[in-house]
Formats: sequence, structure tokens, C-alpha cells
Amino acid sequence: MPRPPQDVTDAELAILNLLWDRGRATVRELTEQIYPEYNSSNHATVQKLLERLKAKGCVRRDRSSWPHRFEAAIERGDLIDRRLRQTADKLCDGSIQPLLTHLVRGARLSAEDRRSLRTLLDELDKEGKKPGKKL
Repeated sequence: MPRPPQDVTDAELAILNLLWDRGRATVRELTEQIYPEYNSSNHATVQKLLERLKAKGCVRRDRSSWPHRFEAAIERGDLIDRRLRQTADKLCDGSIQPLLTHLVRGARLSAEDRRSLRTLLDELDKEGKKPGKKL
């Protein structure tokens, strides 16, 4: 089955993670971070990954200076949301509840993590009760 056009590969995700952490970077800077030994082949690989990410709308290229700099055009949270929804569609007939239940039960959450989750759920309940909000 072909990959959805906006799906991000693991290699592309490595680039995005660096851009989310660093902000903006050149091809060379990214190559030096990913590959322990910089060479032209590795540089070309990173360049190709950036081109693919740009075509997917995940990175932007700043051509105002040389060398060109790249930055993420998608937020980490947006990609997480998209990938979780894709997983829910594939494994749970589109329902996110079984996926979340499995993640929470299998994660061995700390007391602080559980408190944080309860707080989030309470906040979502309050937001849902405001006029004009749908549950």
C-alpha cells in the first residue's frame, strides 16, 4: 500500500527533530549533526531529504543569505496529532480512545504524569461546558 503523500519517513523525522531543537540550520550543519563523518554523499542525502520535506510542506528554505537556511514549517505537535490520527485510522477504525487507553496503560506513568493527565482532562471538561463549545 503506498504511503500517504504527507507521511514523514524516519530519516525525514530525524531532520525535523534537529530543526525543532535548533530552529534554523544549513544543510552542512544538519549533515554534521546526523553523520559523524561529513562527506559529499552525506551532504547530498540531507539535501534530498530537505527537498522532500519542503515538497511535503514540512520545511521552509530561507534564500535571503548564503548558505541557505532551513526551518521547520510544521509544529511538532501538529505532526504528532497527524501520526496518531493515522495510527488510529489504521488500527482502531478511526477511534483514538483505544489507542490512548493502550498508551496510558502501557506507559507506566509516574505520579506526576498521572496528575498532569487528570489536570488536562479536567481542563478539557471545563472547556467543553462553555457556551458554544462542542463535546
